[in-house]
Amino acid sequence: MVISIGCDHSALELKNEVINHLKGRGFEVIDEGTFTKESCDYTDFGYKVAKDVQSKKADKGIVICYTGIGMSIIANKVKGIRCALVGSKDAAQLTREHNDTNVLALSAKYTGYALAKEIVDVWLDTDFSNNERHLRRINKITKYEEME
Repeated sequence: MVISIGCDHSALELKNEVINHLKGRGFEVIDEGTFTKESCDYTDFGYKVAKDVQSKKADKGIVICYTGIGMSIIANKVKGIRCALVGSKDAAQLTREHNDTNVLALSAKYTGYALAKEIVDVWLDTDFSNNERHLRRINKITKYEEME
């Protein structure tokens, strides 16, 4: 599985921790940056990750900024992306089972290294439930997206 990952300057250390963790698990990683602590716009990196997932260059994406909010917003602007900001293992499981998310947003401020890695593991290891009600809701999201 190929994972695209990106962050802003505030999340560089967490991104690097997550990359090392992913590689340790055997995943191929596309690092879309940023690569320095120099102030930058999270939008540029979140968009690149979302486009990697949309184009199928990557199977899933992970975006990280100070709160995770901005990254989740920009990722969700890309057609076909379902990104969720997750702060717990339970939410990571539910967003995969219920929402079939393909991009995970994390907060560098509110999520420590250990918890971030646990969230990533649960998120990557949880399959979509294919439950009829969840499928129906995702289809509605896709339909609404087509209307824009």
